[in-house]
Amino acid sequence: MTAPLRIATRQSALALWQANHVADLLRRAHPGLLVELVPLSTRGDEILDRSLATLGGKGLFLKELEVAMLEGRADIAVHSLKDVPAELEPGFTLGAIVERADAADAFISNTYATFADLPQGAKVGTSSLRRQAQTRALRPDLELLDLRGNVNTRLRKLDEGEYDAIILACAGVERLGLGHRIRARLASPDWLPAPGQGAIAVEAREGDLRVLDLLAALDEKNTRTAIDAERALNERLGGSCAVAIGAWCVPTERGLVLHGLVGNAATGELIRASAEIEGDRPVELGHEVAAMLIGQGAEDFLKPQR
Repeated sequence: MTAPLRIATRQSALALWQANHVADLLRRAHPGLLVELVPLSTRGDEILDRSLATLGGKGLFLKELEVAMLEGRADIAVHSLKDVPAELEPGFTLGAIVERADAADAFISNTYATFADLPQGAKVGTSSLRRQAQTRALRPDLELLDLRGNVNTRLRKLDEGEYDAIILACAGVERLGLGHRIRARLASPDWLPAPGQGAIAVEAREGDLRVLDLLAALDEKNTRTAIDAERALNERLGGSCAVAIGAWCVPTERGLVLHGLVGNAATGELIRASAEIEGDRPVELGHEVAAMLIGQGAEDFLKPQR
């Protein structure tokens, strides 16, 4: 009997949904394939009293899953792609990027329908520097507070009155069947998501040909192309949780268009750039928009923000 494919995953409800989704896709693509989940806890899940920026960034959600693959306890790991650093650790690759869901952010409030409806000084919860920068650009009068924990924990804190509104990713909220909580979508090009937001990444060991061959059936070309552009921009800018970067790439009749943003979470200053390229050249496009942002002074915002 062929050995089962083991999926390393975080233990939150959203992470388990995503891992089970990938498992279902694999079973459909390869009838008879045995797939097992290996739930693990990561440092990013365990330390909830400090922001990701101060803890060292997005890799906190990957390390334990990568160790499990290196030690042979798991074959692949499933992540929210926006949590995957611009550069993977040596020896790993993204074996598949699953078709993207809604990449927008979600404005969630029990009282107010939009940012415009929030009273002066209202408390808004988000730990993302990208979301903070764009929120301050819209409403510098609001009080921004850190918000950590899984989706249900964040919603509970809102319901308990700690915040007047919170900002989450639409995809995560909808995947958990909580789409009715979304009051407004914060969507591109006015509001930019994190690079790769809304997509699920499947990480594997480089050179593991059996696994990579199985994953090839899950890779969605249009999603991969768009995200290659967004991640190329992010990588060129040195993107991490310690800087505020947004990116959104969409296909056009001639090729691709990419919108990029770098912000200052403390002041709400934003630098924006967009470019279009003919053909299928996402990495070149990502580097072009990154260069445009740097040309406008974005490097001043790319020092770690706290």
